[in-house]
Amino acid sequence: MKVLVIGGTGMIGANTAVHLSDSGHAVTVAGRHEPDADSLAAGLPVLLGDYAHDGFDEAALAPFDAVVFAAGQDIRHVTGWGDEEFWRTYQIDGVTAIAARAKRAGVGSFVQIGSYYHQVRPDLAETNPYVDARRLADEGARALAGDGFTVCTLNPPSIVGMAPGRSTRQFAKMLAWAGGELIGKVPDFAPLGGTNYLSVRSLAEAVEGALLRGESGAAYLVGDENLSFRDYFQLIFDVSGSGRVLAERDEEHPFLPDRVLVPGRGATISYEPDARETELLGYRRRDVRPMLEKMAAAVR
Repeated sequence: MKVLVIGGTGMIGANTAVHLSDSGHAVTVAGRHEPDADSLAAGLPVLLGDYAHDGFDEAALAPFDAVVFAAGQDIRHVTGWGDEEFWRTYQIDGVTAIAARAKRAGVGSFVQIGSYYHQVRPDLAETNPYVDARRLADEGARALAGDGFTVCTLNPPSIVGMAPGRSTRQFAKMLAWAGGELIGKVPDFAPLGGTNYLSVRSLAEAVEGALLRGESGAAYLVGDENLSFRDYFQLIFDVSGSGRVLAERDEEHPFLPDRVLVPGRGATISYEPDARETELLGYRRRDVRPMLEKMAAAVR
């Protein structure tokens, strides 16, 4: 299958592109910039453009059998959750428009990687413009399903993984903290609350499953392990080999500041993905610790 991965130079997109390529698909990555020399996507064909500003027209999309949208934006790209113009440009209108161009171009399948908040906690869409934008992008793309155009959305939780660049630097800092190198700079505690976690490897497998077997018009809530933030941070401490044990406090943490906690500090989002959907999509479970071990080995 000839697949275009939009956002293929980012952490999720690059891991997805490599997985699909390793599985025998002919993969092209799309983004606003060429991949860095050390990118996971280096060596794959590249298509440059900005999907939210009419990039990737019908002629550019026509050669592909499928498009994977992995360029979702979040709080890292704006100053606050309330930036409604940004969310409309890059989520609501941008995602729906690129899906519509893919349909007009004759692309057979469109898989969107979204986010879990609106599917697990629909109430958050009523108060948070980001969550509402994810919901509308999800619904807008899936509304285009039909007439030989298969569309489905994967809505994952917090993703565990990295790629050369920012995500590797961030995990290296957390590993240094776990190893005792940041004593006096980062306190040994985790904030209250928790969420579901999924490895980027599992997500990439789910994307391939959606391309091959996904039901048109479906929104799949994917996930793996429900962990408190303390338990997740403790896993990082454990794979570091430090033997140190974390406390739990109702305080803001520098590695998980309040500004990125969509439901608020102290909230817990937990769920069990549907077993039939997990089997259909064919992604592995219980992969959080193995992924952290792989990441720690790579950093070392």
